[in-house]
Amino acid sequence: MASKIPEWTRALVVKKCSAEAKPVYHDAVLEKRPLQQLKHGEVLVKMSAVSFNRRELWIRLGQYPGIKFGSTFGADGAGTVVASADANDALLNKRVFLTPMRGWESNPDAPEAVNGLGILGGGGNPPLGTFADYVIVERNQVICSPDHLDDIQVSAWPLGGLTAWRAAIVNAGVSKDQNVLITGIGGGVALLAMQLCLARGANVYVTSGNEEKIRKATSLGAKGGVNYKSKDWPSQLATILAKTSGKPVKFDAVIDSGGGDITARVNTILKQGGKVVVYGMTANPQIKFTMREVLKNQRLIGSTMGSHKDLIDATKFVSENRIVPVVSHVLEGLEAAEEGFELMKRGDQFGKIVIKMDDKVNAKL
Repeated sequence: MASKIPEWTRALVVKKCSAEAKPVYHDAVLEKRPLQQLKHGEVLVKMSAVSFNRRELWIRLGQYPGIKFGSTFGADGAGTVVASADANDALLNKRVFLTPMRGWESNPDAPEAVNGLGILGGGGNPPLGTFADYVIVERNQVICSPDHLDDIQVSAWPLGGLTAWRAAIVNAGVSKDQNVLITGIGGGVALLAMQLCLARGANVYVTSGNEEKIRKATSLGAKGGVNYKSKDWPSQLATILAKTSGKPVKFDAVIDSGGGDITARVNTILKQGGKVVVYGMTANPQIKFTMREVLKNQRLIGSTMGSHKDLIDATKFVSENRIVPVVSHVLEGLEAAEEGFELMKRGDQFGKIVIKMDDKVNAKL
């Protein structure tokens, strides 16, 4: 053992709400839990920062499959390896982040696991989450943090970054000088997709229901954007695209989080053979795909997270291009988690909501 590990850790866990609670809103409770001795192949990560994803809110609302009560919240987190089952482990004292999923190593098409992906936090597969002072994890399920990022920024990267990379780079194949539309800008995945596409040299356009989020996106490099609450937003976008391009052109790809009627709305502004990559369905869990799209050879591609290899490739790209994930709010300590859930409910954040861990609490444990 490289160093003596603490006996306890605090963890934010999912607790079932009372049967009378209407609507359902499960509890998030901070508990003190014993830490087990490290087994062969395991390391102990002292967490420095953890970040929220929408799934944490869906779990509390009872709208996420496979909730395991008593499990720890959180798929994203960054910290330092402070102990290992191997006293000579090269990872000791290294800054790392946890891989947020299990069951997909390198297959280019889909997870190898028969049961599909398992995601950290709130479920039983795998049985761990990041919202804790210390996390025991397999050493092959951490990745060294990019040197140009601090732990708050790193914690905003893994799940959203992997999803964005798979959708924009692997599935949409975005490349230099292409015109790309990213819907719902402001969310963590959409922003990271925009940053990845910009680093690839693409021309990025956005939609949002919030004018301020569009303004912030353009300040980060987007060519322009429109409010999707306008009925004629596709024609508005076509006008902006023609103006900024200096000629009538169409989009090569659309990276979408809403679902619903997205293919119908972009049909006329997407090129023949263009791709609509959907990684979420916040608008509607069904997507219309008609003969109009078929006749234009337009492609609809579903995209969920990505592989371990994808995450390694994406992290290398982030390091090479010095990409910095956008952080909207930084909360102090796990005690402030409830504020994070309230921010998620409001939905007015631009970037990730991060909890900076309290070093004094860590020291006491």
